[in-house]
Amino acid sequence: MLDANMKTQLKAYLERLVRPVEITAYADDGAKSRDMLALLDDIRELSDKISVTRGQSDERIPSFALTSPGHDIRLAFAGLPMGHEFTSLVLALLQVGGYPPKVEQALLDQIRALKGSFRFETYFSLSCQNCPDVVQALNLMAVLNPGIEHVAIDGALFPSEVEARQVMSVPMIFLNGESFGAGRMGVEEVLAKIDTGASARAAETINAQAPFDVLVVGGGPAGAAAAVYAARKGIRTGVVAERFGGQVLDTMAIENLISVPHTEGPKLARALETHVRDYDVEIMNGQQASKLEEIAGGFRVTLASGAALTASSVILSTGARWRRMGVPGEDRYLNKGVAFCPHCDGPLFKGKRIAVIGGGNSGVEAAIDLAGLVAHVTLIEFDKVLRADDVLQRKLRSLPNVTVLTNARTTEVQGDGSRVSGLAYENRVTGEIVELALEGIFVQIGLVPNTEWLKGVVTLSARGEIVTDGHGATSLPGLFAAGDCTTAPYKQIVIAMGEGARASLAAFDHLIRLPVGEKAA
Repeated sequence: MLDANMKTQLKAYLERLVRPVEITAYADDGAKSRDMLALLDDIRELSDKISVTRGQSDERIPSFALTSPGHDIRLAFAGLPMGHEFTSLVLALLQVGGYPPKVEQALLDQIRALKGSFRFETYFSLSCQNCPDVVQALNLMAVLNPGIEHVAIDGALFPSEVEARQVMSVPMIFLNGESFGAGRMGVEEVLAKIDTGASARAAETINAQAPFDVLVVGGGPAGAAAAVYAARKGIRTGVVAERFGGQVLDTMAIENLISVPHTEGPKLARALETHVRDYDVEIMNGQQASKLEEIAGGFRVTLASGAALTASSVILSTGARWRRMGVPGEDRYLNKGVAFCPHCDGPLFKGKRIAVIGGGNSGVEAAIDLAGLVAHVTLIEFDKVLRADDVLQRKLRSLPNVTVLTNARTTEVQGDGSRVSGLAYENRVTGEIVELALEGIFVQIGLVPNTEWLKGVVTLSARGEIVTDGHGATSLPGLFAAGDCTTAPYKQIVIAMGEGARASLAAFDHLIRLPVGEKAA
């Protein structure tokens, strides 16, 4: 199952095991079971601390459970964790085997202190780049706390479960049989939902922070670059972010980051955070900014939790998010047929009829990818022509199961109350309203800046972007901005990094010119 190179790498990792790992396999005579057993045999051969036995189960097959003698660990994989999930398997082996996780001690203590019984089930797809974060977070929690159980389930191998539980987006998480959440979550987010006192404790800690010289709001490429450049100046630097990595976390392949021929979004996001943590930077993750105020000597940033931070200068790098259609039914059927990531959720629509909204590069690329999985793709573009590159358009039009509609405005997402059943669109030439029967809708109409909370505080463009000058300065002295939330053209990772560095240097230049005593207190 594993090639020689993967075996060599995995063997080196498994040398870090400090205690035995027992794997119990549940299999039948099917091809997937044979593949799983072959994988487990490969793993067993690489370490004398790993044993594999066969068990009997009336539940999911193929599957396997991991534990260690003398430890109450309930962690399992249902399916074959390859693709993006192979890293999750490797980490689970290491953590079950006693290798210490690279997680802040405060989080480890919080996980161990949780009281109660939590049975998590996570549905993933092998092509989903968001799923490993959830799987790895819940696996870690299952290793550390005997009251927590986790099984990671490959939805493609258990279609009857997916249908019965109406799983139409991954990762999809269930807790004790009830829907818990969908989409990317890290340990902090999971804990915030199940540990009722976590938010209050975090707010208390944040309120106790001393004023910062530079406070970076946002943890994407721009925010990470800004934090590194500020910290290297030896000034007190903080980063407050809703999720470190930002939009990069939702990016599949990255092949235009100079000197890095190929990487993936989550991998780059981890590298950004690791680099920032190499410096003396206070990172406050899982926090959303809700209000910005000028105060004597600087600014106050209030968070959604109610906590507040002060700083002599602030760099806004809040990024952007997927733009929505804004039509009836869209919110109601989000994650119930309305999706944004074709790589993550595409496999759940195998053999079904879907629509892609948007005729730019992202929309056409999504339609091409999905055409290889689904029964039929209808691409809907508002304009009279597609805006994607010619080479993509030619590829799209060559596919036999794709229909392209231009001059079409989506007017409604339709459903049966539990899932999408179709959509309605207006023919912009004739005015006719047309209904399409389908099971999924992938929205690919660009991004919108995360700046609503700044209206009336700082100058924004008509599109909601923060207006900046050549130094990254905004309309308020001491307030800077960088990345996709600004008016800077060309929303690219490499440009955001450069802009973050520039804004940080400009902020430092602003600080050293402040009169003595004119800093936030």
